[in-house]
Amino acid sequence: MGLPFSIMPSPDDEVYDPGMEPQAAAEKLAKQKVHKAIEYLKGRTPPWIAGADTIISVDGRIYGKPNDREEAQRILSVLQGRDHDVFTAVALFNGREKTMDCRMVLSTVSFAPLSGNEMEWYLNTGEWQGAAGAYKIQGLASCFISGIKGSYTSIVGLPMREFYVMLRDNGYPYGG
Repeated sequence: MGLPFSIMPSPDDEVYDPGMEPQAAAEKLAKQKVHKAIEYLKGRTPPWIAGADTIISVDGRIYGKPNDREEAQRILSVLQGRDHDVFTAVALFNGREKTMDCRMVLSTVSFAPLSGNEMEWYLNTGEWQGAAGAYKIQGLASCFISGIKGSYTSIVGLPMREFYVMLRDNGYPYGG
């Protein structure tokens, strides 16, 4: 039996206004993913559609997915040796009620200082590709994380505890 909700790939056109606050950008992108799924399904809306997006921010500036190795290096150079905020928004569409709920989780990640060799090694792995902030905490970059305040699963990209509570609060039929 399949899932009673849809999981769609991330749209390629993740666009937000350059002056947006990180929280607002994450919420916009999460909702955008839900709306893209509804559009894609052309009226065959399942009972539940979820979308999530994660934004990395330092001093209010957003660091998205790098376009190339040089941009990844610039981003990692900013993050290394300091704390940064990770905003993950989850949007949940209830297809039966035609309602949307969107919630935000804020976590803080402490990134250890990186030597030139460590930076080069990580960039050579290619793991930074397609990753907000040019790193994946669940991958090789985990060895550079010196601390986390908040939700690990949110930093990965889907805050599981918060998503569970969101589903429950919106009447998801657990066990029935």
